[in-house]
Amino acid sequence: MTTGTTTKHAASTEFRAANYLQAEDVPGFLAEALHDGDHRVLPPALRAAADVIGMSELAKMTGLSRETLYRTLSEKGNPRLDTLAAILSAFGLRLAVAPIPRRKRATPSRAKKAAAGA
Repeated sequence: MTTGTTTKHAASTEFRAANYLQAEDVPGFLAEALHDGDHRVLPPALRAAADVIGMSELAKMTGLSRETLYRTLSEKGNPRLDTLAAILSAFGLRLAVAPIPRRKRATPSRAKKAAAGA
């Protein structure tokens, strides 16, 4: 009778995008994160970008406190427009408005159906 050996699996670690980014990668990283139009990816993407340069350095660049940045860029954070603009500006970026492609845009009839729960 042969017994098998037990394989010890390596412990997994949390993926941190900041470990794979350099400061010059941040603008492209943030643009790509927002490419599909899902605004929910912005706070974690900004947090990863902040981790690349360090929260203290970002605080100096934005004029915001580290505490404000940590709170704003947390999972439950909800950045104000001026805070978001300051953070983006620190990375050499700005907010822009662009039209939604027609295939993704909600038509008035779709919006009414969605509101009605249809």
